[in-house]
Amino acid sequence: MKIALATALFLSLVISAQAQSRDFILLKRGSNQKSQIRYYPGEEITYKSKKLGYFVTDQIVKLENDFIYLTENILAPADITEVDIRHKDPRNRTLRNLTALFLGAGGILLTVEAVNSLYQQRDLEIDGGVAVTSGILIGTGLALLPIRYKTFRNTTGYGIQIIQMRMD
Repeated sequence: MKIALATALFLSLVISAQAQSRDFILLKRGSNQKSQIRYYPGEEITYKSKKLGYFVTDQIVKLENDFIYLTENILAPADITEVDIRHKDPRNRTLRNLTALFLGAGGILLTVEAVNSLYQQRDLEIDGGVAVTSGILIGTGLALLPIRYKTFRNTTGYGIQIIQMRMD
């Protein structure tokens, strides 16, 4: 029993030490941790560099002190002007969920009112208050659709940093 417990403790220490030794790219906009985005080796990154005027999607292979090694390119963090963060930023998931919530609530409210009126009065009649409320909910959901964080511009003082968490 003691040997199994000691082995489990040793394995958990080894696994946690390896988990802490991962390198990553940190996109930082201010000191708030919610505005920080991390890219690890093996992940895809969509970026625009100073040399290219368009976005390129590539996979991160390795990170060194001053360079990001990708499958098709080698970049310095200062060469990156913008990074596409539509699918990476956790704040976009919150906005997408809020959008779905408002659109779904408005649609469900209209559907329930229509089914209720058909069942009770045998005629499709939607109350004015319900129509206004569902219209406000659907309008709010549609207004939230374009509000998403799309790109990270490398113009701030914090910018793009390579963080090496090695235990050498």
